[in-house]
Amino acid sequence: MYLADRRAASPPAAPPGGGRAGTDRPPGRRRVTALPSTVLVLGAVSLITDISSEMVTAVLPLYLVAELGLSPLGFGVLDGVYNGVGALVRLVGGRLSDRGGGGHKAVAAVGYGLSALCKPLLLLVHSLPLIGAVLAVDRTGKGLRTAPRDAMISLAAEPAVRGRAFGVHRAMDTAGALCGPLVAFVLLRAAAEGYDAVFLVSFCVAVLGVVVLLLFVPRRVAASRGAAQWAVAAEQAPAGTRTPVRALLGRPEVRRLTGCAVLLGLTTLSDSFLYLTLQRGLELPTGWFPLLPLGTAAAFLLLAVPLGAVADRIGRRRLFLAGHLALLCAYGLLLVPPGGGAALAGAVLVLHGAFYAATDGVLAAATADAVPEDARGSGLAVVQTGQTAARFVCSLAFGAAWTAWGARTAVLTAALGLTLAAAVSAFLLRRAVPAQPPNSPSEPA
Repeated sequence: MYLADRRAASPPAAPPGGGRAGTDRPPGRRRVTALPSTVLVLGAVSLITDISSEMVTAVLPLYLVAELGLSPLGFGVLDGVYNGVGALVRLVGGRLSDRGGGGHKAVAAVGYGLSALCKPLLLLVHSLPLIGAVLAVDRTGKGLRTAPRDAMISLAAEPAVRGRAFGVHRAMDTAGALCGPLVAFVLLRAAAEGYDAVFLVSFCVAVLGVVVLLLFVPRRVAASRGAAQWAVAAEQAPAGTRTPVRALLGRPEVRRLTGCAVLLGLTTLSDSFLYLTLQRGLELPTGWFPLLPLGTAAAFLLLAVPLGAVADRIGRRRLFLAGHLALLCAYGLLLVPPGGGAALAGAVLVLHGAFYAATDGVLAAATADAVPEDARGSGLAVVQTGQTAARFVCSLAFGAAWTAWGARTAVLTAALGLTLAAAVSAFLLRRAVPAQPPNSPSEPA
């Protein structure tokens, strides 16, 4: 069981200018609080689902190109569909989930179910349009479930431990991402019809994740007492205009978080480009390439929980920016002349994993602090969609820059852009002075 320490006494409000609060708070008796079971169950659902998803992701390029004979251009189109569709439907998922009665669980269940149904369909389709349609439906499921799932985590956890709650969830999710490719590898070597076995086992595992969600996650996740008080204290918009996207962006804190997520996303290389740049720039053996994602995932898994706890103590905005500084250091190592070998590659992967651990769940926790309970799904979707769309634009721009100028110049350009984006984001977030959540050991974001 993951435990969180929090003060029993309420600290004073955050001082003007966004500085740390509670530096002179009176000593209080420590109370040990377990994370809600809902957080752990949702983490288990994500772990199971990621095993299923990553089994397919690990073999899909080889299956499409080697087995079905798709051209690289055709695979590029499918890869764009696979990574881009989810971002387009996140706003829909967030908006639907905010409509009363158990909307978060219902929309998340539909999303998980759609992704599960797509796994066996890959065995039945063999043309580019049909495969693209199946992958689009799969990513639609992912887009639908992401915001309501994060909303349920934020509602179940008290504000003072939201960073740790998201860290625990992301760690469990990443454990599934580590296991999926290994299971696929074993099935491909053990089964005569390897791809059939991978897709069918992936379907069965995905169904198990849906069953766990339906049986063990409550229909309606009620906000904790502290979270409910914080939502009331943070309320700024009129009752009739709380949920539309325009009303959410009218809230200064949400607008700043979204703006910073977009700015920083515009200079965040996709995982595939980072691994390809690392392999080519450091002249790593080709056989090491499949292991690079596992290095990032392992670092993410080890750091997600402790960095989530750090975010609860020093401020989520600070750690979010610090995570991008870790990414900037990774870019710097990519610019080292060839010959760095395994040690340099390991350092890049650790920094890459630290970047995800310090930003992924931490941004969700910071967003939850700024959005009222009845618009939680929509608020998370707004920020996540902006970030995902910006990263997609970055991938296109980086690919064009690589083609025109070469990999090193493209990475240097991304590093300079990230430096500027981080400076602007630090200024914007410093201006934000969020209200102090009840019994929080420090500022909430």
